[in-house]
Amino acid sequence: MGKIAALPELLVNQIAAGEVVERPASALKELLENSLDAGARSLSVELAEGGVRRMRVVDDGGGISREDLPLALARFATSKIATLADLERAATLGFRGEALASIGSVARLSLISRQADERNAWRIACEGGALTNVEPAALAAGTTVDVEELFYNTPARRKFLKSEATEFARCEEAFARIALSRPDCAFGLSHNGRRSAHYPPENLRARAARVIGDEFAEGAVDVRSEGAPVSLTGLVAAPGFTRASRDAQYLFVNGRFVRDKVVAHAIREAYADVLHHDRHPAYVLFLTMDPALVDVNVHPTKSEVRFRDSGSMHRFVFHALSRALAEPLAGGAPPPVAAPMFQPSPSFQGTLGMAQPAARYEALFASAVATERRLDAVPAREGQPAHAEAPMLGFALAQVHGIFVLAQNAAGLVMVDMHAAHERIVYEKLKNALDAATLASQPLLVPIPMTATAEEVEQAGAAREGLEKLGFDVAPAGPRELVIRAVPALLSDLDTVGLLRSILGDMHEFGASRALVEQRNELLSTMACHAAVRANRTLTLPEMNALLREMEETERAGSCNHGRPTWVQFSLADLDRLFMRGR
Repeated sequence: MGKIAALPELLVNQIAAGEVVERPASALKELLENSLDAGARSLSVELAEGGVRRMRVVDDGGGISREDLPLALARFATSKIATLADLERAATLGFRGEALASIGSVARLSLISRQADERNAWRIACEGGALTNVEPAALAAGTTVDVEELFYNTPARRKFLKSEATEFARCEEAFARIALSRPDCAFGLSHNGRRSAHYPPENLRARAARVIGDEFAEGAVDVRSEGAPVSLTGLVAAPGFTRASRDAQYLFVNGRFVRDKVVAHAIREAYADVLHHDRHPAYVLFLTMDPALVDVNVHPTKSEVRFRDSGSMHRFVFHALSRALAEPLAGGAPPPVAAPMFQPSPSFQGTLGMAQPAARYEALFASAVATERRLDAVPAREGQPAHAEAPMLGFALAQVHGIFVLAQNAAGLVMVDMHAAHERIVYEKLKNALDAATLASQPLLVPIPMTATAEEVEQAGAAREGLEKLGFDVAPAGPRELVIRAVPALLSDLDTVGLLRSILGDMHEFGASRALVEQRNELLSTMACHAAVRANRTLTLPEMNALLREMEETERAGSCNHGRPTWVQFSLADLDRLFMRGR
Protein backbone atom coordinates (compact mmCIF):
# COMPACT_ATOMS: atom_id res chain seq x y z
CA MET A 1 0.00 0.00 0.00
CA GLY A 2 1.33 3.43 -0.94
CA LYS A 3 2.42 5.92 1.72
CA ILE A 4 1.35 9.08 -0.08
CA ALA A 5 -2.27 10.21 0.28
CA ALA A 6 -4.19 13.33 -0.66
CA LEU A 7 -5.01 15.49 2.35
CA PRO A 8 -8.64 16.15 3.33
CA GLU A 9 -10.00 19.50 2.15
CA LEU A 10 -10.49 20.76 5.73
CA LEU A 11 -6.88 19.98 6.66
CA VAL A 12 -5.66 21.70 3.50
CA ASN A 13 -7.61 24.80 4.47
CA GLN A 14 -6.27 24.69 8.02
CA ILE A 15 -2.70 24.47 6.74
CA ALA A 16 -3.39 27.49 4.51
CA ALA A 17 -4.88 29.28 7.51
CA GLY A 18 -1.60 28.77 9.34
CA GLU A 19 0.13 30.87 6.67
CA VAL A 20 -2.44 33.67 6.50
CA VAL A 21 -4.17 33.70 9.92
CA GLU A 22 -1.57 33.60 12.67
CA ARG A 23 -3.69 35.40 15.28
CA PRO A 24 -6.75 37.70 15.50
CA ALA A 25 -4.73 40.68 14.24
CA SER A 26 -3.83 38.95 10.97
CA ALA A 27 -7.45 37.96 10.40
CA LEU A 28 -8.54 41.55 11.08
CA LYS A 29 -5.99 42.85 8.57
CA GLU A 30 -7.37 40.57 5.84
CA LEU A 31 -10.97 41.59 6.53
CA LEU A 32 -10.19 45.33 6.52
CA GLU A 33 -8.21 45.04 3.29
CA ASN A 34 -11.13 43.23 1.66
CA SER A 35 -13.45 46.06 2.74
CA LEU A 36 -11.18 48.72 1.24
CA ASP A 37 -10.86 46.74 -1.99
CA ALA A 38 -14.68 46.73 -2.13
CA GLY A 39 -14.70 50.54 -2.12
CA ALA A 40 -15.68 51.06 1.53
CA ARG A 41 -15.43 54.61 2.89
CA SER A 42 -16.60 53.78 6.42
CA LEU A 43 -15.40 50.75 8.39
CA SER A 44 -16.37 49.66 11.88
CA VAL A 45 -14.63 46.96 13.94
CA GLU A 46 -16.03 45.28 17.07
CA LEU A 47 -13.83 42.91 19.07
CA ALA A 48 -14.45 40.72 22.09
CA GLU A 49 -11.70 39.17 24.24
CA GLY A 50 -8.90 40.42 22.04
CA GLY A 51 -10.67 39.27 18.89
CA VAL A 52 -10.50 35.60 19.86
CA ARG A 53 -14.13 35.24 20.97
CA ARG A 54 -15.55 37.59 18.37
CA MET A 55 -14.50 39.88 15.53
CA ARG A 56 -17.07 41.85 13.56
CA VAL A 57 -16.20 44.10 10.59
CA VAL A 58 -18.92 46.27 9.04
CA ASP A 59 -18.32 48.28 5.85
CA ASP A 60 -20.29 50.34 3.36
CA GLY A 61 -18.53 48.93 0.28
CA GLY A 62 -19.99 47.59 -2.94
CA GLY A 63 -21.11 44.29 -1.46
CA ILE A 64 -21.15 40.73 -2.87
CA SER A 65 -23.90 39.31 -5.07
CA ARG A 66 -25.95 36.28 -4.01
CA GLU A 67 -24.31 34.11 -6.70
CA ASP A 68 -20.79 35.02 -5.55
CA LEU A 69 -21.25 34.41 -1.82
CA PRO A 70 -20.29 30.69 -1.89
CA LEU A 71 -17.23 31.52 -4.01
CA ALA A 72 -16.22 34.24 -1.56
CA LEU A 73 -15.60 31.47 0.98
CA ALA A 74 -13.87 29.11 -1.45
CA ARG A 75 -10.10 28.73 -1.76
CA PHE A 76 -8.36 30.27 -4.77
CA ALA A 77 -11.50 32.10 -5.88
CA THR A 78 -11.23 35.86 -6.32
CA SER A 79 -12.57 38.74 -8.38
CA LYS A 80 -9.21 40.55 -8.28
CA ILE A 81 -6.98 38.50 -10.59
CA ALA A 82 -7.61 36.12 -13.46
CA THR A 83 -4.26 35.69 -15.25
CA LEU A 84 -0.54 35.64 -14.48
CA ALA A 85 -0.33 39.16 -15.92
CA ASP A 86 -2.93 40.29 -13.35
CA LEU A 87 -0.87 38.73 -10.55
CA GLU A 88 2.30 40.49 -11.71
CA ARG A 89 0.47 43.84 -11.71
CA ALA A 90 -1.72 43.30 -8.64
CA ALA A 91 -3.05 46.69 -7.56
CA THR A 92 -5.50 45.54 -4.87
CA LEU A 93 -4.67 44.90 -1.23
CA GLY A 94 -5.96 41.32 -1.23
CA PHE A 95 -5.71 38.94 -4.15
CA ARG A 96 -4.71 35.46 -2.97
CA GLY A 97 -8.34 34.36 -2.75
CA GLU A 98 -8.02 32.36 0.43
CA ALA A 99 -8.36 34.75 3.40
CA LEU A 100 -12.08 34.12 4.05
CA ALA A 101 -11.74 30.40 3.30
CA SER A 102 -8.80 30.15 5.73
CA ILE A 103 -10.60 32.04 8.48
CA GLY A 104 -13.75 29.96 7.93
CA SER A 105 -11.76 26.74 8.37
CA VAL A 106 -10.59 27.69 11.87
CA ALA A 107 -13.56 29.72 13.15
CA ARG A 108 -17.31 30.13 12.96
CA LEU A 109 -17.82 32.73 10.23
CA SER A 110 -20.92 34.41 8.85
CA LEU A 111 -21.06 36.86 5.97
CA ILE A 112 -23.98 39.19 5.16
CA SER A 113 -23.75 41.38 2.07
CA ARG A 114 -25.95 43.58 -0.07
CA GLN A 115 -25.25 45.27 -3.37
CA ALA A 116 -26.86 48.61 -4.13
CA ASP A 117 -29.19 47.25 -6.82
CA GLU A 118 -30.48 44.28 -4.80
CA ARG A 119 -33.80 44.30 -2.93
CA ASN A 120 -32.36 42.68 0.19
CA ALA A 121 -29.12 41.36 1.66
CA TRP A 122 -27.98 37.72 1.61
CA ARG A 123 -26.26 35.63 4.26
CA ILE A 124 -23.95 32.64 4.18
CA ALA A 125 -22.13 30.95 7.06
CA CYS A 126 -19.11 28.69 7.37
CA GLU A 127 -18.18 26.50 10.34
CA GLY A 128 -15.05 24.40 10.18
CA GLY A 129 -15.04 24.72 6.40
CA ALA A 130 -18.67 23.60 5.92
CA LEU A 131 -20.91 26.13 4.11
CA THR A 132 -24.60 26.76 4.73
CA ASN A 133 -27.15 27.67 2.09
CA VAL A 134 -27.48 31.31 1.01
CA GLU A 135 -30.45 32.91 2.79
CA PRO A 136 -32.12 36.34 2.75
CA ALA A 137 -30.98 38.75 5.49
CA ALA A 138 -31.40 42.35 6.62
CA LEU A 139 -28.64 44.89 5.89
CA ALA A 140 -28.82 48.42 4.52
CA ALA A 141 -25.69 48.24 2.35
CA GLY A 142 -22.17 46.88 2.16
CA THR A 143 -20.85 43.80 3.95
CA THR A 144 -20.71 42.53 7.52
CA VAL A 145 -18.34 39.71 8.48
CA ASP A 146 -18.71 37.98 11.85
CA VAL A 147 -15.91 35.71 13.09
CA GLU A 148 -16.47 33.84 16.35
CA GLU A 149 -14.33 31.44 18.40
CA LEU A 150 -11.13 31.72 16.39
CA PHE A 151 -9.16 28.42 16.42
CA TYR A 152 -11.99 26.63 18.25
CA ASN A 153 -11.25 23.46 16.23
CA THR A 154 -7.44 23.78 16.34
CA PRO A 155 -6.69 23.91 20.09
CA ALA A 156 -2.93 23.54 19.53
CA ARG A 157 -2.98 26.86 17.63
CA ARG A 158 -5.22 28.54 20.19
CA LYS A 159 -2.95 27.76 23.13
CA PHE A 160 -0.11 29.71 21.48
CA LEU A 161 -2.11 32.93 21.59
CA LYS A 162 -1.11 35.50 24.19
CA SER A 163 -3.22 37.24 26.79
CA GLU A 164 -6.38 39.12 25.86
CA ALA A 165 -4.62 42.45 26.37
CA THR A 166 -1.72 41.44 24.12
CA GLU A 167 -3.95 40.15 21.33
CA PHE A 168 -6.05 43.31 21.46
CA ALA A 169 -2.90 45.45 21.31
CA ARG A 170 -1.87 43.65 18.14
CA CYS A 171 -5.34 44.14 16.68
CA GLU A 172 -5.06 47.84 17.52
CA GLU A 173 -1.76 48.03 15.64
CA ALA A 174 -3.23 46.29 12.58
CA PHE A 175 -6.22 48.67 12.75
CA ALA A 176 -3.90 51.70 13.05
CA ARG A 177 -1.87 50.69 10.01
CA ILE A 178 -4.97 50.35 7.86
CA ALA A 179 -6.39 53.62 9.21
CA LEU A 180 -3.12 55.45 8.41
CA SER A 181 -3.12 54.05 4.90
CA ARG A 182 -6.52 55.63 4.13
CA PRO A 183 -7.07 58.88 6.05
CA ASP A 184 -9.88 59.71 3.62
CA CYS A 185 -11.99 56.89 5.14
CA ALA A 186 -13.79 56.74 8.48
CA PHE A 187 -12.76 54.04 10.95
CA GLY A 188 -14.17 52.90 14.27
CA LEU A 189 -12.87 50.34 16.80
CA SER A 190 -14.44 48.97 19.98
CA HIS A 191 -13.36 46.24 22.37
CA ASN A 192 -15.63 44.42 24.81
CA GLY A 193 -18.34 47.02 24.16
CA ARG A 194 -16.08 50.03 24.86
CA ARG A 195 -15.12 52.36 22.02
CA SER A 196 -11.35 52.48 21.54
CA ALA A 197 -10.95 54.68 18.46
CA HIS A 198 -13.06 56.79 16.13
CA TYR A 199 -11.42 58.43 13.12
CA PRO A 200 -13.47 60.65 10.81
CA PRO A 201 -12.29 61.26 7.23
CA GLU A 202 -9.38 63.75 7.46
CA ASN A 203 -5.99 64.68 6.02
CA LEU A 204 -2.83 62.66 6.65
CA ARG A 205 -1.38 65.00 9.27
CA ALA A 206 -4.58 64.87 11.34
CA ARG A 207 -4.75 61.07 11.05
CA ALA A 208 -1.06 60.79 12.02
CA ALA A 209 -1.74 62.92 15.09
CA ARG A 210 -4.39 60.41 16.23
CA VAL A 211 -2.23 57.34 15.59
CA ILE A 212 1.33 58.50 16.39
CA GLY A 213 0.69 61.59 18.48
CA ASP A 214 0.38 65.37 18.30
CA GLU A 215 4.10 65.95 18.86
CA PHE A 216 5.00 64.00 15.73
CA ALA A 217 2.27 65.55 13.59
CA GLU A 218 2.98 69.14 14.60
CA GLY A 219 6.68 69.00 13.73
CA ALA A 220 6.67 66.44 10.91
CA VAL A 221 8.26 67.40 7.59
CA ASP A 222 6.23 67.00 4.40
CA VAL A 223 7.74 64.71 1.78
CA ARG A 224 6.72 64.97 -1.85
CA SER A 225 8.96 63.65 -4.58
CA GLU A 226 7.82 62.67 -8.06
CA GLY A 227 9.77 60.41 -10.40
CA ALA A 228 8.70 59.11 -13.80
CA PRO A 229 7.39 55.74 -12.57
CA VAL A 230 7.51 56.35 -8.81
CA SER A 231 6.34 58.93 -6.27
CA LEU A 232 7.05 59.29 -2.56
CA THR A 233 4.75 61.29 -0.29
CA GLY A 234 4.03 61.47 3.41
CA LEU A 235 5.42 62.78 6.67
CA VAL A 236 8.77 62.22 8.35
CA ALA A 237 9.71 63.26 11.85
CA ALA A 238 11.81 66.34 12.35
CA PRO A 239 15.30 65.34 13.58
CA GLY A 240 14.48 66.32 17.15
CA PHE A 241 11.58 63.84 17.33
CA THR A 242 12.98 60.32 17.68
CA ARG A 243 11.93 57.08 19.32
CA ALA A 244 13.75 54.42 21.30
CA SER A 245 12.16 51.74 19.07
CA ARG A 246 10.80 51.38 15.53
CA ASP A 247 7.17 51.46 16.68
CA ALA A 248 6.28 54.59 14.69
CA GLN A 249 7.54 53.58 11.25
CA TYR A 250 4.85 53.11 8.61
CA LEU A 251 5.75 52.41 4.99
CA PHE A 252 3.00 51.81 2.43
CA VAL A 253 3.70 50.55 -1.08
CA ASN A 254 0.71 51.14 -3.34
CA GLY A 255 -1.42 51.45 -0.21
CA ARG A 256 -0.18 48.23 1.42
CA PHE A 257 1.76 48.31 4.71
CA VAL A 258 5.09 46.53 4.19
CA ARG A 259 8.52 46.13 5.70
CA ASP A 260 11.40 46.36 3.25
CA LYS A 261 15.09 46.39 4.14
CA VAL A 262 16.11 48.37 1.04
CA VAL A 263 13.78 51.28 1.79
CA ALA A 264 14.48 51.03 5.54
CA HIS A 265 18.21 51.35 4.85
CA ALA A 266 17.65 54.36 2.58
CA ILE A 267 15.56 56.08 5.27
CA ARG A 268 18.16 55.36 7.94
CA GLU A 269 20.89 56.77 5.71
CA ALA A 270 18.89 59.93 5.05
CA TYR A 271 18.77 60.48 8.83
CA ALA A 272 22.43 59.54 9.36
CA ASP A 273 23.61 63.14 9.92
CA VAL A 274 20.76 64.14 12.20
CA LEU A 275 19.93 61.04 14.25
CA HIS A 276 21.33 60.63 17.74
CA HIS A 277 23.11 57.31 18.35
CA ASP A 278 20.65 54.41 18.66
CA ARG A 279 17.46 56.46 18.30
CA HIS A 280 14.99 55.73 15.50
CA PRO A 281 13.05 58.09 13.23
CA ALA A 282 9.27 58.13 12.90
CA TYR A 283 7.55 58.35 9.53
CA VAL A 284 4.42 57.69 7.48
CA LEU A 285 5.49 57.25 3.87
CA PHE A 286 3.63 56.24 0.73
CA LEU A 287 5.50 54.80 -2.25
CA THR A 288 3.28 54.74 -5.31
CA MET A 289 4.43 53.05 -8.50
CA ASP A 290 3.44 50.92 -11.44
CA PRO A 291 2.47 47.56 -9.86
CA ALA A 292 4.66 45.82 -12.44
CA LEU A 293 7.74 47.34 -10.75
CA VAL A 294 7.16 45.55 -7.45
CA ASP A 295 6.41 41.94 -6.54
CA VAL A 296 3.95 41.80 -3.65
CA ASN A 297 3.45 38.05 -3.76
CA VAL A 298 6.66 37.06 -1.94
CA HIS A 299 5.06 36.41 1.46
CA PRO A 300 1.70 34.81 2.40
CA THR A 301 0.68 37.85 4.46
CA LYS A 302 1.93 40.27 1.77
CA SER A 303 4.00 42.10 4.41
CA GLU A 304 7.17 42.01 2.29
CA VAL A 305 7.80 43.14 -1.27
CA ARG A 306 10.57 42.79 -3.83
CA PHE A 307 11.39 45.73 -6.09
CA ARG A 308 12.38 45.04 -9.67
CA ASP A 309 15.23 47.56 -9.34
CA SER A 310 16.10 47.84 -5.66
CA GLY A 311 19.16 50.04 -6.32
CA SER A 312 17.13 52.73 -8.09
CA MET A 313 14.50 52.56 -5.35
CA HIS A 314 17.16 53.03 -2.67
CA ARG A 315 18.60 56.10 -4.43
CA PHE A 316 15.16 57.61 -5.03
CA VAL A 317 14.03 57.29 -1.39
CA PHE A 318 17.37 58.42 0.02
CA HIS A 319 17.55 61.59 -2.08
CA ALA A 320 13.87 62.43 -1.56
CA LEU A 321 14.19 62.28 2.24
CA SER A 322 17.59 63.98 2.26
CA ARG A 323 16.10 66.95 0.42
CA ALA A 324 13.14 67.13 2.79
CA LEU A 325 15.27 66.91 5.95
CA ALA A 326 17.91 69.32 4.62
CA GLU A 327 15.54 72.24 4.08
CA PRO A 328 17.15 75.34 5.66
CA LEU A 329 15.26 77.08 8.45
CA ALA A 330 14.86 80.15 6.26
CA GLY A 331 13.22 78.03 3.54
CA GLY A 332 13.83 78.20 -0.15
CA ALA A 333 16.81 76.88 -2.04
CA PRO A 334 20.04 76.06 -0.20
CA PRO A 335 22.55 78.94 -0.23
CA PRO A 336 25.58 79.00 -2.51
CA VAL A 337 28.56 77.14 -1.12
CA ALA A 338 30.71 79.56 0.84
CA ALA A 339 34.49 79.33 0.85
CA PRO A 340 35.35 76.55 3.31
CA MET A 341 37.36 77.30 6.41
CA PHE A 342 39.88 74.68 5.25
CA GLN A 343 41.25 75.65 1.84
CA PRO A 344 41.70 72.31 0.03
CA SER A 345 43.48 71.95 -3.26
CA PRO A 346 41.34 70.79 -6.18
CA SER A 347 42.62 67.25 -5.80
CA PHE A 348 41.97 67.14 -2.04
CA GLN A 349 45.41 65.60 -1.48
CA GLY A 350 46.82 65.39 2.03
CA THR A 351 44.92 65.73 5.25
CA LEU A 352 42.69 68.65 4.17
CA GLY A 353 44.00 70.71 7.06
CA MET A 354 42.49 68.33 9.56
CA ALA A 355 44.84 69.21 12.40
CA GLN A 356 44.75 72.97 11.77
CA PRO A 357 42.21 75.15 13.61
CA ALA A 358 40.04 77.69 11.81
CA ALA A 359 41.76 81.01 11.18
CA ARG A 360 39.33 83.07 13.22
CA TYR A 361 35.67 82.67 14.09
CA GLU A 362 34.90 86.19 12.87
CA ALA A 363 36.44 85.42 9.49
CA LEU A 364 33.89 82.72 8.79
CA PHE A 365 31.00 85.14 9.34
CA ALA A 366 32.76 88.30 8.14
CA SER A 367 30.06 89.38 5.70
CA ALA A 368 27.22 88.48 8.06
CA VAL A 369 28.85 90.38 10.92
CA ALA A 370 29.31 93.43 8.70
CA THR A 371 25.64 93.27 7.67
CA GLU A 372 24.51 93.03 11.30
CA ARG A 373 26.59 96.08 12.22
CA ARG A 374 25.14 98.09 9.33
CA LEU A 375 21.60 97.16 10.43
CA ASP A 376 22.38 98.11 14.01
CA ALA A 377 23.62 101.50 12.79
CA VAL A 378 20.26 102.31 11.14
CA PRO A 379 18.10 104.22 13.67
CA ALA A 380 14.75 102.62 14.49
CA ARG A 381 11.54 104.40 13.57
CA GLU A 382 9.42 105.43 16.51
CA GLY A 383 7.58 102.49 18.06
CA GLN A 384 9.37 99.96 15.84
CA PRO A 385 12.49 97.87 16.53
CA ALA A 386 15.56 98.29 14.36
CA HIS A 387 14.72 95.01 12.60
CA ALA A 388 11.07 95.31 11.59
CA GLU A 389 10.65 91.73 10.44
CA ALA A 390 12.10 89.18 12.85
CA PRO A 391 13.65 86.15 11.11
CA MET A 392 13.07 82.53 12.13
CA LEU A 393 15.62 82.51 14.97
CA GLY A 394 15.08 86.15 15.88
CA PHE A 395 17.80 88.47 17.18
CA ALA A 396 20.41 87.85 19.85
CA LEU A 397 19.91 89.24 23.34
CA ALA A 398 22.77 87.77 25.37
CA GLN A 399 25.14 84.87 25.94
CA VAL A 400 24.85 82.47 28.90
CA HIS A 401 28.08 81.08 30.43
CA GLY A 402 29.83 81.28 27.09
CA ILE A 403 27.75 78.27 25.91
CA PHE A 404 24.24 79.35 24.92
CA VAL A 405 22.96 82.25 22.86
CA LEU A 406 19.60 83.74 23.87
CA ALA A 407 17.53 85.32 21.13
CA GLN A 408 14.06 86.78 20.78
CA ASN A 409 11.82 85.90 17.83
CA ALA A 410 8.16 86.46 17.03
CA ALA A 411 7.13 83.32 18.94
CA GLY A 412 9.09 84.00 22.13
CA LEU A 413 12.56 82.98 23.31
CA VAL A 414 15.15 80.94 21.40
CA MET A 415 18.10 79.23 23.08
CA VAL A 416 21.00 78.11 20.88
CA ASP A 417 23.90 75.79 21.70
CA MET A 418 26.54 77.80 19.87
CA HIS A 419 29.10 74.98 19.57
CA ALA A 420 26.56 72.46 18.24
CA ALA A 421 25.14 75.04 15.81
CA HIS A 422 28.54 76.12 14.52
CA GLU A 423 29.60 72.47 14.18
CA ARG A 424 26.67 71.82 11.84
CA ILE A 425 27.48 74.94 9.81
CA VAL A 426 31.13 73.96 9.37
CA TYR A 427 30.24 70.34 8.59
CA GLU A 428 27.81 71.30 5.82
CA LYS A 429 30.37 73.69 4.30
CA LEU A 430 32.98 70.93 4.26
CA LYS A 431 30.58 68.46 2.63
CA ASN A 432 29.55 70.97 -0.02
CA ALA A 433 33.15 71.88 -0.77
CA LEU A 434 34.13 68.23 -1.10
CA ASP A 435 31.10 67.37 -3.24
CA ALA A 436 31.99 70.20 -5.62
CA ALA A 437 35.39 68.65 -6.39
CA THR A 438 36.59 65.31 -7.70
CA LEU A 439 37.34 62.64 -5.15
CA ALA A 440 41.06 62.15 -5.65
CA SER A 441 42.67 58.76 -6.03
CA GLN A 442 45.95 57.91 -4.32
CA PRO A 443 48.02 55.25 -6.12
CA LEU A 444 49.54 52.59 -3.88
CA LEU A 445 53.28 51.92 -4.05
CA VAL A 446 52.54 48.26 -3.40
CA PRO A 447 49.19 47.00 -4.75
CA ILE A 448 47.06 45.18 -2.17
CA PRO A 449 45.81 41.67 -3.03
CA MET A 450 42.36 40.84 -1.68
CA THR A 451 40.76 37.45 -1.37
CA ALA A 452 37.19 37.78 -2.60
CA THR A 453 34.08 35.76 -3.30
CA ALA A 454 32.98 35.07 -6.86
CA GLU A 455 30.16 37.60 -6.38
CA GLU A 456 32.61 40.31 -5.22
CA VAL A 457 34.91 39.68 -8.21
CA GLU A 458 31.94 39.92 -10.56
CA GLN A 459 30.66 43.08 -8.85
CA ALA A 460 34.08 44.76 -9.00
CA GLY A 461 34.33 44.06 -12.73
CA ALA A 462 30.81 45.26 -13.48
CA ALA A 463 31.15 48.42 -11.36
CA ARG A 464 34.73 49.36 -12.28
CA GLU A 465 33.73 52.78 -13.64
CA GLY A 466 31.73 53.56 -10.52
CA LEU A 467 34.61 52.50 -8.28
CA GLU A 468 36.97 54.79 -10.20
CA LYS A 469 34.66 57.75 -9.50
CA LEU A 470 34.95 56.90 -5.83
CA GLY A 471 38.75 56.91 -6.03
CA PHE A 472 39.41 53.16 -6.31
CA ASP A 473 41.44 51.34 -8.93
CA VAL A 474 40.43 47.69 -8.56
CA ALA A 475 40.78 44.82 -11.01
CA PRO A 476 40.13 41.06 -10.90
CA ALA A 477 43.32 39.01 -10.49
CA GLY A 478 41.73 35.57 -10.57
CA PRO A 479 38.43 33.80 -9.94
CA ARG A 480 38.71 34.49 -6.19
CA GLU A 481 41.06 37.48 -5.99
CA LEU A 482 41.07 41.23 -6.55
CA VAL A 483 44.02 43.62 -6.64
CA ILE A 484 43.72 47.17 -5.31
CA ARG A 485 46.06 49.66 -7.03
CA ALA A 486 44.63 52.96 -5.78
CA VAL A 487 42.34 54.18 -2.98
CA PRO A 488 40.47 57.43 -2.17
CA ALA A 489 43.11 59.90 -0.96
CA LEU A 490 40.89 61.30 1.78
CA LEU A 491 40.37 57.85 3.31
CA SER A 492 43.76 56.30 2.62
CA ASP A 493 44.44 55.62 6.31
CA LEU A 494 41.39 53.39 6.76
CA ASP A 495 41.14 49.61 6.40
CA THR A 496 41.28 49.47 2.60
CA VAL A 497 40.18 45.85 2.18
CA GLY A 498 37.33 46.19 4.70
CA LEU A 499 36.17 49.44 3.11
CA LEU A 500 36.16 47.98 -0.40
CA ARG A 501 34.35 44.85 0.74
CA SER A 502 31.66 47.00 2.38
CA ILE A 503 31.32 49.13 -0.76
CA LEU A 504 30.97 46.08 -3.01
CA GLY A 505 28.31 44.72 -0.68
CA ASP A 506 26.41 48.01 -0.81
CA MET A 507 26.69 48.15 -4.59
CA HIS A 508 25.29 44.62 -4.84
CA GLU A 509 22.39 45.22 -2.46
CA PHE A 510 21.48 48.87 -3.03
CA GLY A 511 22.93 49.61 -6.46
CA ALA A 512 25.11 52.43 -5.08
CA SER A 513 27.76 52.82 -2.43
CA ARG A 514 26.90 54.39 0.89
CA ALA A 515 29.83 52.92 2.82
CA LEU A 516 32.34 55.38 1.36
CA VAL A 517 30.05 58.33 2.02
CA GLU A 518 29.57 57.18 5.61
CA GLN A 519 33.33 56.96 6.16
CA ARG A 520 33.92 60.32 4.51
CA ASN A 521 31.19 62.04 6.51
CA GLU A 522 32.48 60.56 9.76
CA LEU A 523 35.88 62.11 9.04
CA LEU A 524 34.38 65.48 8.08
CA SER A 525 32.23 65.40 11.22
CA THR A 526 35.36 65.01 13.35
CA MET A 527 37.01 67.88 11.49
CA ALA A 528 33.96 70.11 11.96
CA CYS A 529 33.82 69.33 15.69
CA HIS A 530 37.45 70.42 16.12
CA ALA A 531 36.95 73.54 14.00
CA ALA A 532 33.70 74.73 15.62
CA VAL A 533 33.71 77.60 18.06
CA ARG A 534 34.42 76.35 21.56
CA ALA A 535 32.41 76.80 24.72
CA ASN A 536 33.36 79.73 26.97
CA ARG A 537 34.11 81.86 23.93
CA THR A 538 32.66 85.37 24.39
CA LEU A 539 30.77 86.59 21.32
CA THR A 540 29.62 90.08 20.46
CA LEU A 541 25.97 90.69 19.54
CA PRO A 542 26.84 91.00 15.82
CA GLU A 543 28.72 87.69 16.03
CA MET A 544 25.77 86.01 17.75
CA ASN A 545 23.37 87.36 15.13
CA ALA A 546 25.72 86.24 12.38
CA LEU A 547 25.60 82.72 13.83
CA LEU A 548 21.78 82.82 13.84
CA ARG A 549 21.64 83.98 10.21
CA GLU A 550 24.07 81.25 9.12
CA MET A 551 21.94 78.66 10.94
CA GLU A 552 18.85 79.81 9.04
CA GLU A 553 20.63 79.32 5.72
CA THR A 554 22.25 75.96 6.57
CA GLU A 555 20.79 72.57 5.76
CA ARG A 556 19.89 70.32 8.71
CA ALA A 557 20.62 73.16 11.12
CA GLY A 558 18.14 71.82 13.67
CA SER A 559 20.68 69.33 14.98
CA CYS A 560 24.43 68.89 15.19
CA ASN A 561 26.30 66.12 13.38
CA HIS A 562 25.65 63.74 16.29
CA GLY A 563 21.88 64.26 16.35
CA ARG A 564 21.69 66.62 19.34
CA PRO A 565 19.42 69.66 18.97
CA THR A 566 21.13 72.95 18.17
CA TRP A 567 18.28 75.18 19.35
CA VAL A 568 15.03 75.08 21.28
CA GLN A 569 12.02 77.39 21.18
CA PHE A 570 10.18 78.65 24.27
CA SER A 571 6.87 80.23 23.31
CA LEU A 572 5.36 83.08 25.27
CA ALA A 573 2.76 80.59 26.53
CA ASP A 574 5.59 78.36 27.78
CA LEU A 575 7.15 81.28 29.64
CA ASP A 576 3.77 82.28 31.07
CA ARG A 577 3.33 78.75 32.44
CA LEU A 578 6.79 78.77 33.99
CA PHE A 579 5.98 81.97 35.91
CA MET A 580 2.31 81.04 36.49
CA ARG A 581 1.16 84.24 34.83
CA GLY A 582 -2.59 84.57 34.56
CA ARG A 583 -3.28 82.20 37.47
